[in-house]
Amino acid sequence: MSAAAEGRFSPAGAISGELAVPGDKSISHRAVMIASLCDGPVAVEGFGASADTMATVGAMRALGVEIEGPHDGALRITGVGLRGLRAPAERIDVENAGTLMRLLPGVLAGQIGEFVLDGDASIRRRPMGRIADPLGQMGVALETTDGCPPVRMHVSGAVTPITYRLPVASAQVKSCVLLAGLFADRGVTIVEEPVATRDHTERMLRQAGAPVDRRPGRVAVSPVASLHLDEVQVPGDFSSAAPFVVAATIVNGSGLTLRGVGINPTRTGLLTVMERMGARVGIFNRRLAGAEPVADIEVRPAELIATEVEPELVPALIDELPLVALLACFAHGVTVIRGAGELRVKESDRIATVAEALNAVGGHVEALEDGFRVRGVPTRLRGGSVDAAGDHRVAMLGAVAGVCSQHGVDVRGCDALGVSFPDFSERLAGVTA
Repeated sequence: MSAAAEGRFSPAGAISGELAVPGDKSISHRAVMIASLCDGPVAVEGFGASADTMATVGAMRALGVEIEGPHDGALRITGVGLRGLRAPAERIDVENAGTLMRLLPGVLAGQIGEFVLDGDASIRRRPMGRIADPLGQMGVALETTDGCPPVRMHVSGAVTPITYRLPVASAQVKSCVLLAGLFADRGVTIVEEPVATRDHTERMLRQAGAPVDRRPGRVAVSPVASLHLDEVQVPGDFSSAAPFVVAATIVNGSGLTLRGVGINPTRTGLLTVMERMGARVGIFNRRLAGAEPVADIEVRPAELIATEVEPELVPALIDELPLVALLACFAHGVTVIRGAGELRVKESDRIATVAEALNAVGGHVEALEDGFRVRGVPTRLRGGSVDAAGDHRVAMLGAVAGVCSQHGVDVRGCDALGVSFPDFSERLAGVTA
């Protein structure tokens, strides 16, 4: 992805109107992978097409799965069964999709053959030991390159059941182990400490007929002969809605409604933090989209106060922490975010890049080893220029900072938005007055 593209995001008088956001990226990834393991056709509605999720579509096609679409958010996937994937002659290209790189080895654990997974320069910096370790305990060999991709798997279909204690709070590691557990003769049990992580995989596996036992602090999956899904409904992506929620909170005169957004409680820590800060965010018309809770979100501007984000809350808002740092720039007092060391191994070192970006436009942000300390000044940011550093979340941050600034923000490398939200700029313009 070129870092040359630059976008200009001008100050907004208000953020107003109604908006629908793309289908949830995390759920879209899982829908394609789990549907591919089902027996027979599966319809996926609301698929969030982006560079990352289309990498998952491409990977499953390379593994022999027939996938039609996407057409207006719809996919038709003809599943090949639990053990029906075939090893391609070429490497599987995950591009920039970290979720795919970490979950796919769990899917491949029960197959037969040799599989090589590789990706772009960013993916080649992602640590893979965190899934190589549990898979190794399950008898599944995963060879890394100095602990990072590319990775090579030699698999025979045999998977040993284990009880695994997550060393870090990671939904990707948990999901990888659960998917591999489908092929173990007694399944797997995962102990989550100290906090629970997003549970989209468990919800979808249960929907597909897998025996999933979820209790506080632990989750187990038992082996199953086959998986069956008629349809997967993908709700709007909360992480894609979050930039608009934050912008409408900061910009005076705003009034915004977002329709059909997923509100899975393992994903909505941002709302908890915003409530503490005094934000005016309403949740109404609650309902279910398949296995996932969905609602409409209404946002009004508010005067904000500083808060502390404790480590236990971080997994529920890991993707939104850059936006929390932005909110903190407008709050009365000093906000401290700790326990977010995972941000240092995202598409960029998000602790460093977020602090640099916000300071470049007039914020007062100190990068900590595992988070941020932000001194709020409840006036509009000055504006300036932000380097997205190839990171879609930093590009979104720069864009929202721009509409909340005095003079606007130029975002270098804003083409990174295509990773998760290709038409973000157009949708932001559509609700900006």
